[in-house]
Amino acid sequence: MVRIRVDQDEARLLGLSSQAVATVLNSVVSGTPLTQVRDNIYLIDVVARATDEQRVSLSTLSTLQVPLPNGRTVPLSQFAIFDFQQEYPLIWRRNRVPTLTVQADVVPGGLPETAVAALAPAVKKLNASLPPSYHIATGGVVEESAQSQASVIAVVPLALLAMLTLLMMQLQSFNRVFLVLSVVPMGLIGVVGALLLFQKPLGFVAILGVLALVGMIARNAVLLIEQIEAERKQGKDAWTAVVEAAMSRFRPIMLTAVSTVLGLIPIAPTIFWGPMAFAIMGGLLVATVLTLIFLPALYVAWFRVKEPRSHEGVLAPAPGG
Repeated sequence: MVRIRVDQDEARLLGLSSQAVATVLNSVVSGTPLTQVRDNIYLIDVVARATDEQRVSLSTLSTLQVPLPNGRTVPLSQFAIFDFQQEYPLIWRRNRVPTLTVQADVVPGGLPETAVAALAPAVKKLNASLPPSYHIATGGVVEESAQSQASVIAVVPLALLAMLTLLMMQLQSFNRVFLVLSVVPMGLIGVVGALLLFQKPLGFVAILGVLALVGMIARNAVLLIEQIEAERKQGKDAWTAVVEAAMSRFRPIMLTAVSTVLGLIPIAPTIFWGPMAFAIMGGLLVATVLTLIFLPALYVAWFRVKEPRSHEGVLAPAPGG
């Protein structure tokens, strides 16, 4: 860059202000609009300025005649000094702090979190050796994912409390609520298997899928338990109620799960929503099958339901609330 150092005392003696000097220099370097010409429906400015050779030549600028208020002119070199300096054309800032950004991408099949964790010891050592006014911060996908997960995790306790409250209001029994909650972790089997099979990362969107999966699995468990209780209210023994409830709820629960999985197939190949789709698809399929098998067995074991010797035999004791 060319820096022009104006001697303010000399300029005042000549009756010049900094604004007047800047206006003259701007006319020579950038140009001054004189008029406009019409091109179809557009108006184009006609700008008068010095040639390229004159605008970058210090000798030409030093001999530039600056008009005075009394009508006379003086060369710019009479009250200004020219020199070359270097400056950054663009300064990137992060949180209003000048920042040097180093960008990189992971190898195919790798995850940003894995790369950051592998480089963490070396980065920590380098960060400790920097002057006090300098530090290294991790940005990009890893930072955005951490911020997003923190915002979600902050409301998870409130969501779990609300879910437990609704389950208690619906089932009106600690034992039945325990049965429902015992089935929820079963979805992780399908989530892990699907993500490993299709090589998808367990990132922010996948965690959202797991949170949504919790409600789907709990819904299926509640439907099955309520069906068991409905069968028992009709006078059937506990063993028969469990068997018939599992058989009657098998088709609607499986159809609901399959329709949900089929609805997620269009977004499964996408890069952003793919992990969430695979997490829900794998977790819901496995959890649905296990719900129809594991939950009835757990109900029988938890309430100590005995298989009657015959359908006309003595009814099994009713489970406690």
